[in-house]
Amino acid sequence: MKVLITGGAGFIGSHLAERLLAEGARVVVLDDLSTGSMANIDHLIGHDGFSHRIGSVIDAPLVAELVDRCDVTVHLAAAVGVRLVVEEPVRTIETNVHGTEVVLGAVARKRKKILVASTSEVYGKSSKLPFSEDDDLVLGPTVNSRWSYACSKALDEWLSLAYARERKVPVIIARFFNTVGPRQTGRYGMVLPTFADQALLGEPITVYGTGEQSRCFGHVQEAVGAVLKLLEEPAAVGEVFNVGSDQEITINRLAHMIREAADSSSPIVHVPYEEAYAEGFEDMLRRVPDVGKLQEATGARLSIPLEQIIADVIAHRRTALALDG
Repeated sequence: MKVLITGGAGFIGSHLAERLLAEGARVVVLDDLSTGSMANIDHLIGHDGFSHRIGSVIDAPLVAELVDRCDVTVHLAAAVGVRLVVEEPVRTIETNVHGTEVVLGAVARKRKKILVASTSEVYGKSSKLPFSEDDDLVLGPTVNSRWSYACSKALDEWLSLAYARERKVPVIIARFFNTVGPRQTGRYGMVLPTFADQALLGEPITVYGTGEQSRCFGHVQEAVGAVLKLLEEPAAVGEVFNVGSDQEITINRLAHMIREAADSSSPIVHVPYEEAYAEGFEDMLRRVPDVGKLQEATGARLSIPLEQIIADVIAHRRTALALDG
């Protein structure tokens, strides 16, 4: 099997490429390096089954060529991270919507299987917990750029399912919930590596808002395993799946766990949202997935404990900071 991974030099994409190669697949990575990094895939270059192209998913001829050469596409390329989304909403919408449109158009011509990455953000401000794949989506007002990412990814889902129904494209949608692990950085606002860097450097650990908002963190290795199982499961085609852990923790507690694991004396400080982001920024108090559909379809369950996830991230960030220093 030969797999095209758009955004394959990114955090999740590089782990997926590594896993596929280990299982005997051939992998082609397409990435424009806007948020991905060659450092994530340098160790794969030279592998017999690996190749990469530097380019954008909005380059229709390039995408068509790569799709034609591969059996399956995993579409991970997207604008990611809360800070990037808030600061560059035009880039967010154009990359997510137009990029997905180009990739779907290419796979539709050959009716090849595609897994499209979505996000827990599409649930928006819904207060119905845990979030189930068929729940209503509750987004905020268009004047608040905070919701541009959620809306763009929801549109990606609708477009993907439209291609599935109208043009018989075998589409699978995976909604990722706070996937974390080695190679993730805090560059675009990812909370766990940001806290890890601050703790390791002895800087204040900055918690936005009250810190009583909670999230569920899943290890990237298990998320990648779930993706592979979805690709192998015929019944997954045409369906949407939450991919994440359902073990909930407050951001305050997360900050304390990271400080302890890093053996750090960093103070934990709270920063109001209006100081961190644009005025009117909204956050969700809780975000917990219902993972029953994924488990029933594939047997996959993200169960690595948060203590191990934190240890893995700290080990990676400690090495990265030493190299940077």
